Amino acid sequence: MQINLTGHHIDLTDSMKAYVNEKFAKLERHFDQVSDTHVILTVDKQGHKAEATVHMSGNNVFADCTSDDMYAAIDSLVDKLDRQVKKHKEKLKNHLHHKPAEPQPIEED
Repeated sequence: MQINLTGHHIDLTDSMKAYVNEKFAKLERHFDQVSDTHVILTVDKQGHKAEATVHMSGNNVFADCTSDDMYAAIDSLVDKLDRQVKKHKEKLKNHLHHKPAEPQPIEED
């Protein structure tokens, strides 16, 4: 999985980049068809905001989270994305294993 990390009004430190990579590795453990992720970290007057778009087979997932602490915002963001990725995986699993009932032949007398 490739992670593109962008910072708005914030200097991205090596520790912050490592933290994002560590947390987003969790998504790949749950669903291995994640191709790439774009993460934007922003600091403004309201607080710290983390948002991400995850591109995977069959769907794109977006989530954002605002908090007083950037690391808390990243944690909440990963939790939201994890729930969405699991839900997408379950939909794919159910869709692939669900087979429509075969029509019964009509018996004539």
